[in-house]
Amino acid sequence: MPGIYATILDVVSRVLLGLAMAAGVICLIDWAIRTRRIRPFSWLARFFRRWVDPLLKPIETMIVRRGGMPQHAPFYAFMAVIVGGIGLLYLLRFVFGLILQLQVGLSSPTRFGWLLVGWGLNFLTLALIVRVISSWLPVSPYSKWIRWSYVSTEWFMAPLRRVIPPFGQIDLTPLVAYFLIRIVGGILGV
Repeated sequence: MPGIYATILDVVSRVLLGLAMAAGVICLIDWAIRTRRIRPFSWLARFFRRWVDPLLKPIETMIVRRGGMPQHAPFYAFMAVIVGGIGLLYLLRFVFGLILQLQVGLSSPTRFGWLLVGWGLNFLTLALIVRVISSWLPVSPYSKWIRWSYVSTEWFMAPLRRVIPPFGQIDLTPLVAYFLIRIVGGILGV
């Protein structure tokens, strides 16, 4: 069964690499047209204005609303393709890993208990990472998308915060909490 998952991941990663390379070439040509490195009235430029630019219009609009330059839209589109591909690969690895862990965990009741403990520690790690990243962004901790991470981690972050003083504007508590989660996982062997 692990061979099937590895084969699927390999095929998907190769397809995503091909898509990323194609997106890179398309975005590079579109950028060259937008910055006048390729003549704006050539057949290639007309083709791109007709077929590619409408696809980039939402990204371009978002960039312009935030004060950016519209010719940067191809770069941001390429970055979105790269980040989306990496995210998809990590999601597939995560799902396949869960399936494999569940198969091993269901083989005996004691393994299933340790599996649940490992999943709990992984959930806490994920909640901690979401909490830290959301604190860097203009997102309210009371947002329905972020609130779960604060609720899930506050029970062990609050005592740590009382012990560990902030280092200027930097709060080291999430880093210490992350290391504690990893140490507990290492001790328990999950």
